Amino acid sequence: MNSRVQMEHHRGVLIVRLTGELDHHAADYVRMDLDEAILRRQVEHLVLSLKDLQFMDSSGLGVILGRYKLIHAKGGKMVICAANSPVKRLLEMSGLLKIMPLYENESAALSNLEVAL
Repeated sequence: MNSRVQMEHHRGVLIVRLTGELDHHAADYVRMDLDEAILRRQVEHLVLSLKDLQFMDSSGLGVILGRYKLIHAKGGKMVICAANSPVKRLLEMSGLLKIMPLYENESAALSNLEVAL
């Protein structure tokens, strides 16, 4: 598997940094990791940083949409930041950017969530 997940939790915000590829090989692993973190901790909002994500397919889109629904059901917000051009294009084509905003970097994402770490 060429995927790695790094997480930080601060005051109800889970910052998730994905590295490598989010494809059908990695989707279940990433999904389980995120669900466990969201349900185990007091997570209100989620920032998904895609700065180091080189590739994503439809399985990755499914992981993102599922986590959005989970956070949204809890009354929270989910934002995406730092997507490279190919990943950004996939997010645009899928319509995900119509339901969650994309920010240039983590600082902008956190600022727009009105969360100070």
